[in-house]
Amino acid sequence: MQKEIEQVAFTPPPLACDAHFHIFGDPRKYPYKSDLRYTPQIATADDYLKLAARLGIQRMVLVQPSCFGMDNSCQLDAAEQYGTDRVRVVVDVDETVTEKELHELHQKSARGIRINVNPVQPLTYGLAESLLPKIRFMEERCKTFGWSLDFLFPDWLCTEMIPYLDKLRVPFTIAHMGMNKACNGTGSRGFKLLVDLARNGEGYCWIKLTAPYRVSLDPEYTDVVPLAQAVIEAAPRRVVWGSDYPHASFSHHDTTKIFNLLLRIAPDEAVRKSILVDNPSALYGF
Repeated sequence: MQKEIEQVAFTPPPLACDAHFHIFGDPRKYPYKSDLRYTPQIATADDYLKLAARLGIQRMVLVQPSCFGMDNSCQLDAAEQYGTDRVRVVVDVDETVTEKELHELHQKSARGIRINVNPVQPLTYGLAESLLPKIRFMEERCKTFGWSLDFLFPDWLCTEMIPYLDKLRVPFTIAHMGMNKACNGTGSRGFKLLVDLARNGEGYCWIKLTAPYRVSLDPEYTDVVPLAQAVIEAAPRRVVWGSDYPHASFSHHDTTKIFNLLLRIAPDEAVRKSILVDNPSALYGF
């Protein structure tokens, strides 16, 4: 677990939620798949609880990381430790999953299905279309259980997927503001399309304010602020915040600093309450 350097700059409202983070337990108990994108650092359920207490986080959404493939046991075990009243899990499953298995996952606090494409995947012809059968299958499963879909895409793929996402009729989240590079500003084509989907779509699109270091080279993340504010202005009731702890291959970043960024993104306390409490409560059914 990385050392937190900054001091916490504000007290979040009661029932504040971290809507996107990962647990990496002992690999002897939770083995990694063979084709790793990165080498995870150990970040146990207890490690995260200490961080959450420091930040004032009381609700949590664990998101299945790529390193475990479709073995969701590490996140589910952490959820059991934290307690089903304050935790939800976004799982990774494939099209062989049965309704019985999904029901069992629901009982263990699962409330979403992740569709995860390597965020540094280069432009690949036909990739968007190849994802559609799985997305349609999972959309139907989410309708049955009242879950959401959770997407991680590289920026170019997020832009290509927007016409298809606009046709979804279940809630879906887009991680890291669609991976749109902060240096391109709010006027880039991909970001404008994302904001338009959030503002003018059918109301199913939710955007995660997560991992500023994935879209910015600024050590203070200053160029991320206008993007995040544009997202909030477009869909104030469909924005959630997540730490992305422990930051995968960006593990040197300070979670507290990322948390404190919310003060610049949303200086109004009522807006922060929506992002940290009201919106995740509506999305994940707390």
